[in-house]
Amino acid sequence: MADLDSKLRPVVEALLEPGEELRGVCVATQASLFKGRQVALGVTDRRLLVQGMNRKFEPDGEAISLPPERIAKASAEGAGGGWMQVGAAIMDGAAVTVKLRTTDGEKLKLMLMRGSGPLGGLGGGETQRQGVEALGAWFAQR
Repeated sequence: MADLDSKLRPVVEALLEPGEELRGVCVATQASLFKGRQVALGVTDRRLLVQGMNRKFEPDGEAISLPPERIAKASAEGAGGGWMQVGAAIMDGAAVTVKLRTTDGEKLKLMLMRGSGPLGGLGGGETQRQGVEALGAWFAQR
């Protein structure tokens, strides 16, 4: 995944609104009851973007846009529903599972690696690490 940034950034940048700042990108697995899929997770100054991707890192399906007001509940690795705790939990572990429930009842379970430590390159490296840090900061600021 040495070239992760060049694969993820164009996918997410295509979803940005005029004037929106992209703060980080990372790759995650979106898990549901009987399947999982690879997604690009984009963190902007305004919202989170979740875009399904195929094995060639091409967009697959409609992107999910999650501004803060659309998120009814968030938790990460046993953290409570408060967003400050979610931010701290995201920053703490080598891998983290983030669970979100939207105001319209949609549930998302995103599993991601931090991309740091002795095997960080296998988990996405610097791009992944920066994206996960941006995600933690996004929740901590809400």
